Amino acid sequence: MSQAYKEKRRFIQGNEACALGAIAAGCRFFAGYPITPSSEIAEVMAKELPLLGGKFVQMEDEIASIAAILGASLSGEKACTATSGPGFSLMQENIGYASLAEIPCVIINVMRGGPSTGSPTSPSQSDLMQAKWGTHGDHPVIVFAPAYISEIFVDTIHCFNLAEKYRVPVILLLDEVIGHMRARMDIYKLSADDIAVIERRKPTVSPAEFMPYDTSDSLVPPMAPFGQGYRFHTTGLIHDRTGFPVNDGLTAESETIRLMKKIYENESDIIEYEEYMTDDMDIMICTFGSTARSAKVAVNKLRDDGIKAGLFRAITLSPFPRKKLRELSARVNKIYVPEMNLGQLRLILERVTRPVQVPIIGINRINLAPISPDEIYQTIKKGEGYV
Repeated sequence: MSQAYKEKRRFIQGNEACALGAIAAGCRFFAGYPITPSSEIAEVMAKELPLLGGKFVQMEDEIASIAAILGASLSGEKACTATSGPGFSLMQENIGYASLAEIPCVIINVMRGGPSTGSPTSPSQSDLMQAKWGTHGDHPVIVFAPAYISEIFVDTIHCFNLAEKYRVPVILLLDEVIGHMRARMDIYKLSADDIAVIERRKPTVSPAEFMPYDTSDSLVPPMAPFGQGYRFHTTGLIHDRTGFPVNDGLTAESETIRLMKKIYENESDIIEYEEYMTDDMDIMICTFGSTARSAKVAVNKLRDDGIKAGLFRAITLSPFPRKKLRELSARVNKIYVPEMNLGQLRLILERVTRPVQVPIIGINRINLAPISPDEIYQTIKKGEGYV
């Protein structure tokens, strides 16, 4: 293994931690196109993968990049790509293809200001809805948004594990702040569960008996790699268990529901979140990603002033931890939602907490800068924000 991963303690950038997490998870194929602020991920992969017998390919654009990693995944490799908003937009069609054809892959999106080319070197959290719903049709997707450097490393491993286990595209949402921030990472302090690696389930039947989408014993069919004797057809059309297209309404409905059920019936295995001082809170701050770092500081300042604030940080954004959030929202008087966009997480919370009808107040910034702890603190102290 390369020297970069052997080092047990590193002062490391978020993007570097992401790349090393991918390598630790077993990723041996990366295809991508350089784009700010994610390019460091490609740089590390270009350096490290050849040392491990892996492959790095710089593609001509982001459409080709995701097409390449899908091909690599079908051949049996763990594969990923990294991009930012404009490139992520170009990848949406093939994310849908991966969802329907059930091709495991990891897409890392280091968010920047938008829309269009936007602000390449500035932070944003405005790709949340696109990550959840960007491709058309009802489709399964898992979305993670870590907030700390060591968490980026660990959650990148988890993203690969979930992609392989459930045969879905998994999206890792960083942003310019957390992607370029540096901090100490102590690999030796991580638990066995943090760095455990899961492999995809392969068929146990002979090639003659193999059905590519046989779900008789699981919602997730086993996956045979190309070139090892198993023949199968891969298509973006609705297909039956043979993998060949069908024009049948019952099959279309049952297969689409199955794709969704393999995620939502396993939420307890997938969903991650953080609670901070929620036991006696009257006010809840709910956010994700790097903004949660500011929110935690604001909670401490508010507590010093006698205001019982708490923090709920959604690490998994899809599937969303709606049950836990609904439970917590029933115990508070207000919810504040700081995010570097104009209210995407707040829209989700309004839907999730509708039975409780608690006031939800946005703290929204798109001014090319992260939201500071003092902005959150002062907004809550003054009872301001966007309703």
